Amino acid sequence: MAKHIQKFSTAVLANLANSAKSGNTEKRLLVSLAATRKNRHNAGHNKSFRRGYEESATKSGHLQSTLNKYMNIPQPEDMVQVMYVWIDGSGQGLRCKTKTVKKEPERPEDCPEWNFDGSSTGQAEGRDSDVYLIPAALYADPFRQGPNKVLLCETRDKNMQPHVTNKRFSANQVMEKVKDTNPLFAFEQEYTLLDVDQHPLGWPKQGYPAPQGPYYCSVGADRSHGRVIEEAHYRACLYAGINISGTNAEVMPGQWEYQVGPVEGIGMGDQLWMSRFFLHRVAEDFGVVATLDPKPMPGDWNGAGAHVNYNTKAMWEKEGGLKAIEEAIEKLAKRHDLHIRMYDPNQGADNARRLTGLHETAHISEFSSGVADRGASIRIPRNVAARGWGYLEDRRPSSNCDPYVVTEYLVRTTVLNETGNE
Repeated sequence: MAKHIQKFSTAVLANLANSAKSGNTEKRLLVSLAATRKNRHNAGHNKSFRRGYEESATKSGHLQSTLNKYMNIPQPEDMVQVMYVWIDGSGQGLRCKTKTVKKEPERPEDCPEWNFDGSSTGQAEGRDSDVYLIPAALYADPFRQGPNKVLLCETRDKNMQPHVTNKRFSANQVMEKVKDTNPLFAFEQEYTLLDVDQHPLGWPKQGYPAPQGPYYCSVGADRSHGRVIEEAHYRACLYAGINISGTNAEVMPGQWEYQVGPVEGIGMGDQLWMSRFFLHRVAEDFGVVATLDPKPMPGDWNGAGAHVNYNTKAMWEKEGGLKAIEEAIEKLAKRHDLHIRMYDPNQGADNARRLTGLHETAHISEFSSGVADRGASIRIPRNVAARGWGYLEDRRPSSNCDPYVVTEYLVRTTVLNETGNE
C-alpha cells in the first residue's frame, strides 16, 4: 500500500511541477487527480475482468484436459456419433442431441430420421410432444473429429408437415424454382462476446471503455478481446466444411464478425446456421457467451448485423450486370416494409433498436441505396460500380435474422418479381 501511495504522490507532484510553469496550478492539480483516479479505477476493473475471465478459462482448461483423457479412448469402427442439430421454437436458439449409428454417413440421407420432445423447446404441447427431425445437411464434427458428424435437421410436426418454425422448407422450394438463375449469397455475421456475468468481453465492470475507433480490425490486449475464440471458431468451421471466407474484429470492443460464402441457394442458410452452432459450442468451451443480439449495448455503440451480399447470374454478367443490380434495388425499395419484417425474428422490433440512422445504418423507416455508402439500406461496392457488374449488399438484416427467410425473400422480390408489402 505504501509503495502504491508513493507512486500516486509522485505522479501528482510531477504534474504539479509542470502546471506551476503555466501559472494554473490549482486547475491542473484537479485535472491530474481526476485523471489519476480514473486510470486507477479503470485499471482495477480491467484487472477484475481479466481475473474473472482467466478463472473461467482456467476452469474450462481443466475440464478440457480431463475430457481429453476420455476422448483419446479408441472409438469402435462400427460406432459413429452423429450430433443432430435443429432450430428451436424461438427461431433463434439451437438445440442438439447425439445418436450412435453403425457406419460413417456420407450424405444426410444416410442418417435415420429422429424425434425430440417439442414441449421442452417451445415447439409442441406436453400431451402431444413428439416433433420429427429430418436430416438436411451433413458436416464433419470438429469437436469429436474422426468419422463423427454434425447433422443439421428440418423439423416436422406429428403429420410430417413442416413445423411452423421450419423456415427451411419454404426457402428450399423457392430456391428450386430459381436455380437456373444461380442465386449466390454471402453473409457477414456479427456477434458480441460476453463474460459469465453477461458483460461484454474486455469492458470495465463499471463504466465504459474508451470510445469506438481503435477496435475495428485491431490488435493488442487493450483493444482486441476474444481473439482465441474467434480463431477456434474459424478453424472449427474450416474443418467442418463451412465456406467461411474471413473474420475481423468489429467496431465495438468485444464484437467480432465472420463471413460465410459465397454459397448458392439453400446451402447458404444451412451453412450460416451451422456456423452459429459452432460459434456457441466454441464459446461454451471457453466459458463465455456469444450473443447475436442486434443491439447488446445501448448508447453510442455499434449494433450487430448480418449484412448479406447477393447476386444472380444476370448481375454477374459483364454486359448489363450493373443494370440488373439497379433493377433489383428498385424492386427491393418497393417492398422495404416487408423486408424489414422478414429481416429479424421479431418482425422488425429487434432491428428498430439497431437501424437508427447512426452507427453505419440507415433508418428503419427509410429505404436508401448508394455506392460505397455504409449508411444506406443497400450498398453497391465501389469496385462493382466501377467495373459494371458484381453484387449488392443488403445491410438491413439483423445479427439474429433467419438466413433462410432473408435469402428466400431476396429471391422472391428480385427474381420471382413478387410485389406488395403484405
